[in-house]
Order: sequence, then C-alpha cells, then structure tokens
Amino acid sequence: MPPGSDGDGMGAFAQPPEPAAARRRFHAPATYALVGINCLVFLGMVVQGVSPTSPSTAQLIHFGATNPFLILAVSQWWRVLTATFVHVGIIHIATNMWCLWNLGMLGEPLLGPLGLVAVYVLTGVAGNLLSLTLSVLTRDFALVGAGASGSVFGIAGILIVLLSNKRLPIPWGELHRLRRSVIQFAALNLVIGLAANYTWFVRIDNSAHVGGFLCGLALGVPLVPRMTSGRTRYLRRQKLTFAGAAFCLVLFAYWILNLR
Repeated sequence: MPPGSDGDGMGAFAQPPEPAAARRRFHAPATYALVGINCLVFLGMVVQGVSPTSPSTAQLIHFGATNPFLILAVSQWWRVLTATFVHVGIIHIATNMWCLWNLGMLGEPLLGPLGLVAVYVLTGVAGNLLSLTLSVLTRDFALVGAGASGSVFGIAGILIVLLSNKRLPIPWGELHRLRRSVIQFAALNLVIGLAANYTWFVRIDNSAHVGGFLCGLALGVPLVPRMTSGRTRYLRRQKLTFAGAAFCLVLFAYWILNLR
C-alpha cells in the first residue's frame, strides 16, 4: 500500500466461516456479480499499467477512490460508491473478495440477490461517508480511501440481526452458531484493524468499517419482523427500508457538506 493512501484494508484480516450453503454450491448470482465486478475493475487497473501490488495514490484516485477534497470541493460524490470497487493491491482485493464471497453466500438466501446488492451499496456508501466526516473534522483533505470492506462489514452487520430470528426454518442451534461466528469475525477484524494502524506501515480506514457495520445493523432491524411473513410483505419491507436508508444517506451527505 503506497504511502499516503488509505485502503480500508482487510489484507491481514481474519476470514469469516464458510457457510454450509457455499459447500452445497448455492446459486448466488448477486454474490458472483459483486465479486466479479470487483475483480474486473482490478484487472482493468492492472491492464492499464497500475501496479498489482502497490498502486500510487494518483492511480487510485483516477479509478474512483475517495478523496475529501475532490468530493467536497469538486462535488465528485460518486466516489463514495465507486471506491467500494477499487482495491489497493492483490492482497487487499483477495482478502476482501474471500470475505465477501463467504458472507454473500450466507446472506443472499436471507436477502435475495437485489437485497444483497442494496446492502453492499448502502453500507459501503455509509462507511465512506463516515470516513469523510472524520476527514472533515480532522481537516485531513488528502486522505485517499478504497476497498469493499465497508460493505463486507455491512453485510456482517445485517447478518447478525437477521440470524437472530428464531422463526427462520433453520435449527436454532445452527442459527446461533452462524450468528456467533459472524460476530466473532466482525469483532476480531475491527480489533486487527485498530492494531494495524499502530504496528504496520499502512493506514486502515476503520471508520469506514464501523460506518458500514452500523448501517448493516440498522438495516436489519426493520426486516426481521417480515422475514417469515411471506415473500410479498418481506420484499415490500425491503424496498421501504432501503429507500429510507438511501434518503438518510443523502441527508447525511448534505450535513457533511455543511460541516466545512
């Protein structure tokens, strides 16, 4: 990771448990698509001359990484989304995609393909907005951030809530085991991320992780009561929840803009 860049970093992070659904080769189109898009973006960067191990700050910005100055002064707000598909080297993307694959295979049966994509986008944006807020408060306008792990933490967050539903047609012992594993995964990776900033020559954007995780938890709360009330009601609740979350993120972005 180049000096001055700030990957959201899961390069040395613990990996989530591999779900039974993955072992059964569950068809998960959204998980496949999200992993595929991330890999294609990385491949495209490499083909255009970006180092696969240590891309420069300028190269990351060129391909859509976040930067407070460009977002706030030049109104390039699209970066809070595109940064979730940009990675700082092969190790960064490999670990993020492994975690996304396993959590996606576990979460997609509970959320559906469109639901998983919505959670990936909303929680990734939420993480980047929280990171942007701290950059404004600390006047660190040179920060560059990239990576999918805000979204990965968001998926972990919503899974922790959804797996608490005892009405799911899954034995409670299995639900409890999966939920405990996801909690341990999230907690351990947050600790590793905090420790890495003090022991390694990289900066891991833990605020993006926390923002994505908290957004994931919040998204899960209104969904739980409708998970077993029929597909139509559940999908309606999803649409309302995700639309409401998107509106709140727009308001959050407007508030950040007025912090300057």
